[in-house]
Amino acid sequence: MVNLSVRLGDVELKNPVIPASGTFGYGREYAELYDLDLLGSFSWKGTTAAPRPGNPQPRIAETAAGMLNAVGLQNPGIDAVIAEEVPNIAKIFHGPVIANVGGFSLQEYAENCAKLNDIDQVAILEVNISCPNVHAGGKNFGSDPKAAAEVTRAVKAVTKKPVFMKLSPNVTDIAEIAKACADAGADGLCLINTLLGMRIDLKTKRPLIANRTGGLSGPAVFPVAVRMVWDVYEAVKLPIIGCGGVSSAEDVCEMMLAGASAVEIGAANLRDPYASKKIIEALPGVCERLGAERIADLTGAAHG
Repeated sequence: MVNLSVRLGDVELKNPVIPASGTFGYGREYAELYDLDLLGSFSWKGTTAAPRPGNPQPRIAETAAGMLNAVGLQNPGIDAVIAEEVPNIAKIFHGPVIANVGGFSLQEYAENCAKLNDIDQVAILEVNISCPNVHAGGKNFGSDPKAAAEVTRAVKAVTKKPVFMKLSPNVTDIAEIAKACADAGADGLCLINTLLGMRIDLKTKRPLIANRTGGLSGPAVFPVAVRMVWDVYEAVKLPIIGCGGVSSAEDVCEMMLAGASAVEIGAANLRDPYASKKIIEALPGVCERLGAERIADLTGAAHG
């Protein structure tokens, strides 16, 4: 019998499958479809200090082998999440939860993470540094090693929980960003976030998305994500959550071979709300074909 358990530092998961932030809300809708306790964990919707209505519509567009989205971090705000969503999560999922945290300044990141420090079920803080720094002309925190390190240090100073920095692929050298976060004290990394893209409507001759650009996700980005996980695994000695276009149990194993200790499932959940459940059910058979009695042994196994 295949052992599917994995570890992210000191956090143990029953399997490596984690629905990704932005595709799973706070679990309410999916709990109506299947038992969430099947999951290794899930990463809740990106949460900011103040409530955000999100970007104007249309903000989602299909494209070949993927989708574009510019939802704009729509969420009810950290205080409402703690008051309303956290108690509900405790009813529908009994494993460790990953809290995805956004921010538009160092202070906001720190304050949001500090508020989550005493929530027992939150096992990992997944800090999204793809947010624009409002005090630095709107440049994303994750596009500059110095800024990424500053966020890491600010968050680590206010929490005892493991801090995983979620990295943007829209950079020249993602390994350089990963090293900066590691040197600043990060406990782990999550990569990748979406790739920046756009589509134009031939009828209107205008961008399909009101925001003009959006994040590309889905199977189209999987090879990019695998390559970036590989590069970061070579560069730092931190646990990695691999993410980007994962759509099958085979993809999970491939991402782990590249260096991931666990894997997030994103756009696949939107195409098929049972995707994460089906992937978990298929994992033992794939591991058996690969000759792996423990799925954790796959992590980094493709490296010489």
